[in-house]
Amino acid sequence: MHNTLDILAFGAHPDDVELSCAGTLALEINKGKTAGIIDLTQGEMGTRGSKDLRAKEADAAAKALGVSIRHNLKFKDALFENNEANKLEVIKMIRHYRPKVVFCNAIRDRHIDHGRGSTLVSEACFLSGLKKYKTVYEGIEQEEWRPDHVYHYIQWYDIEPDFVVDISDTIETKMASVLAYKSQFHDPTSDEPETPISSSNFLESVRYRARNFGRIIGTDYAEGFTAERYIGVASVFDLI
Repeated sequence: MHNTLDILAFGAHPDDVELSCAGTLALEINKGKTAGIIDLTQGEMGTRGSKDLRAKEADAAAKALGVSIRHNLKFKDALFENNEANKLEVIKMIRHYRPKVVFCNAIRDRHIDHGRGSTLVSEACFLSGLKKYKTVYEGIEQEEWRPDHVYHYIQWYDIEPDFVVDISDTIETKMASVLAYKSQFHDPTSDEPETPISSSNFLESVRYRARNFGRIIGTDYAEGFTAERYIGVASVFDLI
């Protein structure tokens, strides 16, 4: 038995999805699509906050976005490996939720978990389509499933996108989901240690990166993605 979703977004840490593709998720949810989030780790190695607080913040962010499900695989933060055991857990999620589209971490990034998580999820999407690769979830043998598309969002590094999505109508929903992580981002009342993502500049950069992507396509805000294969359109008039 499975619970089909249109989009399944994976993040190495709680807040990866919110920072990078939350506007797109909210946009598609507003159009009637279903979406979910799978976090690979609990973010327990983060300098600020705790894994328990991070879990509460992740729940609040999920509610702000309106996603159907959120699940944490509890891999070791900063130390998980791209091995068969971890791929197996990701495959179980893909086969259970049977998404048409998968979003995953940036192909390379400052944080070592991001590139590794990106490759892990991408490889799991391929393996998930192999009929002879057997998995059992909740006591039931699963059928093979391969998403139609795997897209990688953009994080710390300024990677050139293959396409961008207009999120002008959902930028405030995106920012609300980001701000749910109060322990992680700029808070002038916090006495926690400073980190690369706790500055006011970083928080502002989330909005101005979206504004810059929007500028390039003639809209107010957008989010960028890279693709693993050519993107086809039915008509040149589908492009903005």
